Amino acid sequence: MRQLLIAVLGWILIAALGCGQSGNSAQTQMDFDQRLKELGIELYEPEPPIANYVRTVRSGHLVFVAGHGPRKADGSYIRGKVGRDLTLEQGNEAARITAISLLSSLKAELGTLNKVKRIVRVFGMVNATEDFTDHPKVINGCSDLLVEVFGDRGKHARAAVGMASLPGNIAVEIEMIVEVGD
Repeated sequence: MRQLLIAVLGWILIAALGCGQSGNSAQTQMDFDQRLKELGIELYEPEPPIANYVRTVRSGHLVFVAGHGPRKADGSYIRGKVGRDLTLEQGNEAARITAISLLSSLKAELGTLNKVKRIVRVFGMVNATEDFTDHPKVINGCSDLLVEVFGDRGKHARAAVGMASLPGNIAVEIEMIVEVGD
């Protein structure tokens, strides 16, 4: 019991003194728009939605980004079922491209990615064959890119599930919830 009390008091002292905050302070200073350039990632003007919805909804300090697919720079989409038409690696790349699409819509909403405080949640759907079971490895393409851009702020809660089909036979559809500052 005494050791637990000492450990708790130690954590309180660390929190009170601000120790361990240097990583967060450095990230506060990080320019995420510049980070994209360093990674060679170009965002683009999002297309209008294909149905009766909006790409983003801001509620308080949260931005809900609607489901996006793997839209390439030329406007075409990666299509097909992972496990039949696409390999795991191609599915992973589709998820990475979808992350770029999500960030394009997020930046259009915010004006700058520097307002991002945290990627809160990602929900990834994989257009996959019935026997395909590596959905998390596919959606890692999105998650990995978010961490590359935002560091610890990019780490998020996540679901990765398989679907019998997705709109337009796209390989993946991903939605995201983001906490933002003013």
